[in-house]
Amino acid sequence: MQPLQAISLFSGAGGIDVGIQQAGFTVLACVESDHYACETLRTNIAREHHSTVVYEEDIRLLDPSEMMEKLGIAEGELDLLCGGPPCQAFSQIGKRKSLDDERGLLLFEMVRFAKVLKPKAIMIEQVKGLLNAPDSKGKVGGVFELLVSELEALGYIPKWKVVNAAEYGVAQIRQRVFIVATLGRNGFQFPPATHAAASNNSVLFSLPAFATVGDVLQGIGTPERKNGHVPQHSHLDVTPDGDRFRMNGVPEGSHLAAQHHLPAEQRRNLTKKDTTKFKRLSRYEPSNTLRCGEIFFHPLENRYLTPREYMRIHGYPDEYLLSGPIRGRSGRVRHLDQHRLVANSVPPPVAAALAKEIAYTLRSITS
Repeated sequence: MQPLQAISLFSGAGGIDVGIQQAGFTVLACVESDHYACETLRTNIAREHHSTVVYEEDIRLLDPSEMMEKLGIAEGELDLLCGGPPCQAFSQIGKRKSLDDERGLLLFEMVRFAKVLKPKAIMIEQVKGLLNAPDSKGKVGGVFELLVSELEALGYIPKWKVVNAAEYGVAQIRQRVFIVATLGRNGFQFPPATHAAASNNSVLFSLPAFATVGDVLQGIGTPERKNGHVPQHSHLDVTPDGDRFRMNGVPEGSHLAAQHHLPAEQRRNLTKKDTTKFKRLSRYEPSNTLRCGEIFFHPLENRYLTPREYMRIHGYPDEYLLSGPIRGRSGRVRHLDQHRLVANSVPPPVAAALAKEIAYTLRSITS
């Protein structure tokens, strides 16, 4: 069969690209503004000998017509336009400024590109907060309604669902809303879960249990300690001695703020709300959602999880390589470090599951 062709916007470290490639799509181009994310994309494109073009620039300055000309595609030829625009404007743990935050407006770049490219299908990933984010008039859910109406005005039939990554084999409880829209007709159905929480499994129709942190970290080996270079495999321990001290005595699966028996100089100013700060994961459960604000700690050792361990939890293949520095949590950086690159990205197994169903739908429509 003729390979299906895709363009990814807001590509980040490439999680969505890895997934859709696993589903049989060829990625013609990626658009991303973060430098280390683009270096990551280029590194893996070269490693896999792909011809994908990486646009390292502000998407608002990019002309989709010029992109089409450069890539040699005509209106309506592209099979899939996909992307995960910045989510901070809609995140429930942020200030939720919605369209008052310029990052919220970036969501509608997906629509701007769709108007010109007229792809057969669109896939958008966002935080759940998008569903009730207020519009410029304060209407709850107004931003989502506007997005759906603009897609419908272009002839698309959108469907959406809150997807838990753990239900597709990712060792992480991560809920995100995915919007899939196909042009003209929509036989698309969100794929059924492949995994389930052990407590929700029935005897007759049981699914494999959620993957756990212990499952995916098996055999990964001892990380290198910080020694002036970043190993290509990203398995580097950069935990400061002070954080090692603070995590000492925190039991597996718990967090420092809950350890009232530990000295005050160890707990410091943490409050009962700080359930993800100085959080030690459990080998027997999926991880909490990986986020940019903290690095979770190893289930047994007094150290941060390494970026490579984060990649295992997120569902990246071991041969995938990250670029850029590996940093602790202190200080502000202009570009995303390796932990943040992973946490910001779409888990590849989720992208793959949805993209396989999109591919099936598109081929069914044209057959």
